[in-house]
Amino acid sequence: MTALHSPFARKLGAFVALSGAEMSALDRLHSRRKVFPAGRDMVHEGQINQSAYILASGWVCSYKILSGGTRQIVDFQIPGDFLGLRSVLFRTADHNIEPVIKVEASEVLANDLLETFSNTPRLATAVLWAASRDEAMVVEHLVGIGRRDAKERTAHLLLELGARLKLVGLGSTSGYGCPLSQYLLADALGLSAVHVNRVLRELRDDGLVTFQHGQVEIHDLNALVQLADFDKTYLDHDGPLLK
Repeated sequence: MTALHSPFARKLGAFVALSGAEMSALDRLHSRRKVFPAGRDMVHEGQINQSAYILASGWVCSYKILSGGTRQIVDFQIPGDFLGLRSVLFRTADHNIEPVIKVEASEVLANDLLETFSNTPRLATAVLWAASRDEAMVVEHLVGIGRRDAKERTAHLLLELGARLKLVGLGSTSGYGCPLSQYLLADALGLSAVHVNRVLRELRDDGLVTFQHGQVEIHDLNALVQLADFDKTYLDHDGPLLK
């Protein structure tokens, strides 16, 4: 897959209309492809001199392990996402990144990234936009855990994933493929797996959404948006700001 048709280019295209030179720079960033199996961390907290990755296919989760051994998933990453940018810019990686399923990703070394940013500043601005958008999502997740009830935060996460996947051509308003287990959702939502199971059953019984067999099917988008009080403004999907 060339950079032109990659999920990463689709995502950045929501912010900036990429030129031929910028697409060529993206092609170079995609040149070092690697495959990672599910369950094997791509990035370890505390690692030094760590590479970043552009996710081409598959899903991963970013997480922290607490001193007692419990895990908090901070976010899920999908094709088109830039993984471990902070791990490149910081002296040490501050979180772990684990594939949920087998993934293919392009490794990006720090020197290559900085050279690309120097040569194509608009592309650097687009990556900064993507990183800022990721930060906005983490803020929403924090609000969800702190202030939304279990049903609202579950609905909100399912809607957010759908919007993100639609942007890169992997989902629609009626549904999307989703490889997440109820245990992974529980770690992300701050709930138990039993509680997540009960909430998903309630959402299905209410005729809003069904999540089973790796597929999310949205039955009543408007009602689901209303339940979650979902305002997708923070995802900034309204079209390129830079021409």
